[in-house]
Amino acid sequence: MKKSLKVFLIVLSVFIVIILSVLLVVSHNYKDPVEKVPVEDATGNRNPYIMPFEETMVSAHRSGGGIAPENTLMAFQNCVENGKFSIDIFEFDLHLTKDDQLVLLHDKTLDRTSNAVEVFGHEDVYPHDYTYEELMQLNMGEGFETDDGETPYKGLKGEEIPENLHIMRLQDIFDYLKPYGDHNFIIEIKDSDDIGRKATDKLYETLKENDLLQRVVVGTFHGEISQYMDDTYPDMLRSAGIKEVVDFYFSSLCGIHHAPDYYKFKALQIPANQFVIHLGTSRLCNYAHKYNIAVQYWTINDPEDVAFLASVGADAVMSDNPDMVFETLRGDETE
Repeated sequence: MKKSLKVFLIVLSVFIVIILSVLLVVSHNYKDPVEKVPVEDATGNRNPYIMPFEETMVSAHRSGGGIAPENTLMAFQNCVENGKFSIDIFEFDLHLTKDDQLVLLHDKTLDRTSNAVEVFGHEDVYPHDYTYEELMQLNMGEGFETDDGETPYKGLKGEEIPENLHIMRLQDIFDYLKPYGDHNFIIEIKDSDDIGRKATDKLYETLKENDLLQRVVVGTFHGEISQYMDDTYPDMLRSAGIKEVVDFYFSSLCGIHHAPDYYKFKALQIPANQFVIHLGTSRLCNYAHKYNIAVQYWTINDPEDVAFLASVGADAVMSDNPDMVFETLRGDETE
């Protein structure tokens, strides 16, 4: 009896794997007609990040880290003062310092992007171990490399470091951008647990003070921080966590119907086809829009991928090279 049950379970497992594989292949290769419908959530609100078809937003990933040192004032300046392209959304990441300042940084540590190892004398330099003033010593252009392999800011120290290559606080970025019109933001909270919750508190307070709550989608890879946002700041727009993305994907694949308020997030910030599960499909975009959820893809650095994602209904494309995305989507506007 036990042997028969074991054989049955093995056969059932193989059958499920085959079915899922077929569904994945079909989903990847099938393209539904794109549907952009003006939907509202359970409270009657329209998601400001869902864009009309063929009006995909241009987002600067790490504030345009492929063409200037990432998450620095120089990167922001390059995006808004260049005169050749424009962006709709700035994407960047936040950490909390030892003295409770929100600073821009993508990685867990400052090792890769700055000269922190040299300045502090050890590896694994975490922002929460230092005050903002201490971190102001750093050259945030140290690790930047051009497409040609050049490192134009490497080795700068002390007074040699230009003002726009010091570490940036969140409020400083908002202050800089104010004269340049309205921008939207995708902001990721990198810290977890208690530090992450405190960072969330500071972020909410800053967004409220700057009247930016509806212009920011907040993301995190930490489930406890997503839950904290839902419990404490229900008016904060957030993106889906990893488990939520997987659940959403299979719901869209199988056409499962949920209550209008089933999903607590307002955006999917996802890769397109980097993994086994292919998320860059019109089926997924259509399903998301029916639930008033925007679809924002990262990190798309190939023009063909940009054009394809726009064609399947992407609301935003995040790229290290926002100039390329602008040229791909709106190049004819500048001619």
